[in-house]
This record gives sequence, structure tokens and C-alpha cells, in this order.
Amino acid sequence: MAKGHQGKTALITGAASGLGQAFAKRLAEDGVDIAAVDLNDASATVKMVKAAGRSAVSFTCDVSSPDSVEKMAAEARKAFPKIDIVVNCAGIFPQVPLENVTYAEWRRIVGTNLDGTFLVSMAFVPGMKARGWGRIVTLSSSTVGAVVTGFVPYVASKLGIVGFTRALASELGPFGITVNAIQPGLTKTPGATGRPPRAGFATMDDEFNDVAQKFQAIKRIETPDDLAGAVSFLTSDDSAFITGQTLAVDGGRVRL
Repeated sequence: MAKGHQGKTALITGAASGLGQAFAKRLAEDGVDIAAVDLNDASATVKMVKAAGRSAVSFTCDVSSPDSVEKMAAEARKAFPKIDIVVNCAGIFPQVPLENVTYAEWRRIVGTNLDGTFLVSMAFVPGMKARGWGRIVTLSSSTVGAVVTGFVPYVASKLGIVGFTRALASELGPFGITVNAIQPGLTKTPGATGRPPRAGFATMDDEFNDVAQKFQAIKRIETPDDLAGAVSFLTSDDSAFITGQTLAVDGGRVRL
């Protein structure tokens, strides 16, 4: 178990299912209380955290909306005395042919993935600075270093997260706050398996297996639990001298 989690509280966006839920479960097992944030019902995550012996409250929020984030942050600060850790997991990844990318679609994707990361992080930075300790971890994507099509706004937003992470780390380093990103590969989550298969694949399972076999050094499908340990480490005292970094957790698909 990583050091320094006891007595901390983490706010996790996209926590109702998939990666966010896996991170909430792992951090609860590490001794962290959880503020579970999502547009969808996160009661299952709250139940999971409480089963691990930690406190949990869920909050409904559209991370792309400044007003919604402000309201959520105020509610979270009432429920918990402090938010020590922010994990930005909320995101959308529609596959849209370039000729169909309208400005409205661009804003929807970038607004959720990149603007949401900014809004949620900055809502809790002042408290972290005042206490002299904080951890911010955001999900980028291995697509930023891969050959993919139909994901121009998505890849732009996820590479923007890398830049945001690097710049914010420089701003917050003097205050005991670290800022890092994780780049997952194609991960088997409810959101991913619910997508229609791409051309050339009969099912999403075929696509998962194809990626694992062709592009990864580790020849198996990535799952949320494969990422939970990295989140645990980057939010702990063990990673106190690591900041501004992007960690690829993708089975060896992309080398940084």
C-alpha cells in the first residue's frame, strides 16, 4: 500500500462506473474518503466505498459547465472538511469523421475533456495551497501517440491535458501540490464496450483483442484495475517528488 493516504479525501469525476469507479474503490481501500462526481447516478460507487470502510458522498455535475462545477464544489466542501486529491476521470470519446466535426461537436468534446479538467482542478487548488499538500491526476489517452482516425477533437483535448498538467505542475510545485497525468490504452469499460464496433471488427471484443495482440507488449486486454495502482501511487506520499509527468499505462503500446 502506498504511503500517506490515511485521512485524505479524494474527489473523482466520472466516478459512477468504469475507470472512475475502479479508482474510487482502490483509493477507499487505501484509506481515502471519496467524493464521487458524475452526471449519472454514482450510488453504486458510494456503496462500494462504504463497504471498504470509508465515507463517501455522490454529487451530480456537468464538468463542462462552470456553474455546475461551482455548485458541486460548494456541496463537496460542505460534505468534507477538505479535498486533498482530485482525479479528473470524466470524459467523452465519440468517434466522428473529420468532415462531420462541427464547431458544436468540437466544443462538446473539448469542453468536457479539457475545460472540465481545468474547472474541477481549479475549484480545489486554493484549499490545497492553503494546506500545503495536494494531488491532481488527470486521464489523458494513448491515442495522442497512436495512429487513429475519427478522433480529432478527442486527441486534441487529451494532448491538451498533457500541456495543462505540465504547466500547472510548475505553478503549484512550490505549494506541495503535484500534478500528473496517466495515458491509458484501449481499456475495457462499460463506456468502451457500449460503443458500436469500428469497420472491420465484428464486435468490440474483436477490437480489444486486436489492439492487445498487435500493438501492446503485454498481450492481454487492459482493464480498469490495471490503472488503479498508478492512481494510488500518484496520489500518495511515495510520489511526492514526481510532478508534471505523463505516465503511459497501456501494456507497452506507446513509448513516451
